[in-house]
Amino acid sequence: MGVSNYVSVLLLLLLINLSSNNIKGINGFHQVYEKLQSQSVESVTHLHRSAFHFQPPKHWINDPNGPLYYKGLYHLFYQYNTKGAVWGNIVWAHSVSKDLVNWEALEHALYPSKWFDIKGTWSGSITLVPGKGPIILYTGVNQNETQLQNYAIPKDPSDPYLREWIKPDDNPVVMPDYTMNGSAFRDPTTAWFSKDGHWRMVVGSKRKHRGIAYIYRSRDFKRWVKAKHPVHSKESTGMWECPDFFPVSTTDFENGLDLDYVGPNTKHVLKVSLDITRYEYYTLGKYDPKKDRYVPDGNSPDGWDGLRFDYGNFYASKTFFDYKKNRRILWGWANESDTVEDDISKGWAGLQVIQRTVLLDSNKKQLVFWPIEEIESLRGNYIRMNNKNIKMGQRFEVKGITPAQADVEVTFNIGSLEKAETFDPSFKLKPLELCKVKGSNVTGGVGPFGLITLATPDLEEYTPVFFRVFKDTSTNKPKVLMCSDARPSSLKQDRGPLAKDRMYKPSFAGFVDVDLADGRISLRSLIDNSVVESFGALGKTVITSRVYPVKAVKENAHLYVFNNGKQTVNVESLDAWSMQRPLQMNDGAV
Repeated sequence: MGVSNYVSVLLLLLLINLSSNNIKGINGFHQVYEKLQSQSVESVTHLHRSAFHFQPPKHWINDPNGPLYYKGLYHLFYQYNTKGAVWGNIVWAHSVSKDLVNWEALEHALYPSKWFDIKGTWSGSITLVPGKGPIILYTGVNQNETQLQNYAIPKDPSDPYLREWIKPDDNPVVMPDYTMNGSAFRDPTTAWFSKDGHWRMVVGSKRKHRGIAYIYRSRDFKRWVKAKHPVHSKESTGMWECPDFFPVSTTDFENGLDLDYVGPNTKHVLKVSLDITRYEYYTLGKYDPKKDRYVPDGNSPDGWDGLRFDYGNFYASKTFFDYKKNRRILWGWANESDTVEDDISKGWAGLQVIQRTVLLDSNKKQLVFWPIEEIESLRGNYIRMNNKNIKMGQRFEVKGITPAQADVEVTFNIGSLEKAETFDPSFKLKPLELCKVKGSNVTGGVGPFGLITLATPDLEEYTPVFFRVFKDTSTNKPKVLMCSDARPSSLKQDRGPLAKDRMYKPSFAGFVDVDLADGRISLRSLIDNSVVESFGALGKTVITSRVYPVKAVKENAHLYVFNNGKQTVNVESLDAWSMQRPLQMNDGAV
């Protein structure tokens, strides 16, 4: 993933005016600050640094690249600025772990050094090739700013740490042809092997305003041929960055599938990251390996209003198949929402969200996500609350843990839907607008109810994560809205009147597909100083927020469970843990 051309910038500005779903805090391209990208970091401010999320000790990070499990170690490669806290000087940094919790930083795997990547070693993937070992596919940028697909191989495949990598001189392996946009052609996926003896991979691109996923095939992993047609494309979506393409089982809702799985009872997932809006969407559908075409099943929009892995501050995600535990794991990048000046001052920017398992929901209409079980090893002090009624206007504090570093799981029972508000059809597919109008302080029938995180006792600062339940008269079913609202999260003053001088404090939202037949709905939030990851209804809807409170920090932060709806809500169970720091988090990274 890299800098878009100026045409994309103009299109971005136009579409921002048309869309209320854009994420201002993460521009539709990586803003280039030539005077700042190599500004050395003198010191690191720890006030808002995460405790248990993946971060290097300092500087800028963005996309996760080519995660894999190899010879007993989990590997994560990621885009990293070696010299500063804004985008620039990007290399493939490299860390390894035995448990996905504690991470050891290694030497950088790739950095610009050859004619085919002298202007950039951008995102890509890694594939385990039988007889050859791991092979990196990545986007390089040449002197003319053309984006090329290259490969790299480990110097010693027997080394479980994969410390050194070689970029052979027969690169690039894929170049854009005359029909393609050479400045919008990047982020090759992990390749898979097919019965016809070919390897296949997908590369993201665009033609005018149409997002495109090209598919390439190769017998030897060096000579790649583009298929006659893209595997999929969609008008009015712009550049497709960081595509991900993988199968899921329609009968086994506990285990993941490897990319080369062939058989009945499967669907495919195509996820793309939208360079224009800086959020992602995915569709479920069928892949025809003979025609190399993917067709969405039509149960969700194929475009801006589509399903998302995460409805908040989340981008450039990448999954991999974990052979050790037979699961598919999702990585994703959460950028900062403060200003560039703030990032330079604190000496760091960006983190990776907690890794999540990926499965098809039993309704076969969407995916579900859940934090990997390994993160539970960091749980410390524990408290529990049972069978507590919360009437309208009440909130109860969750005491006995560290609210600024916590893992909270709560199950609510809403009882009857009799008092639920009628759902206005004009709000369909517009959860953000609905959350803005009906925030956590706006009294409803059933809800809002949920958690108030990173709060001061007087609620000068707080980040609420909550549900609101409506009655949808068109379907006679409940319509559940989930919000994570950063608008009241911080008292920090803006640096100036311009957008670049203002902290981005959005309300993120998504609908949750639950029938509430038993009245129950669950919420889990992972709270880590400046990041709140929330999972509604066991991971059907996920929202990540980045927040920067002034007062509600460290030991001065508080956590509450609340209800501002007319209907009394019962907390059937609430389990909360303090979260400890890993023993090792990229110590020694440079």
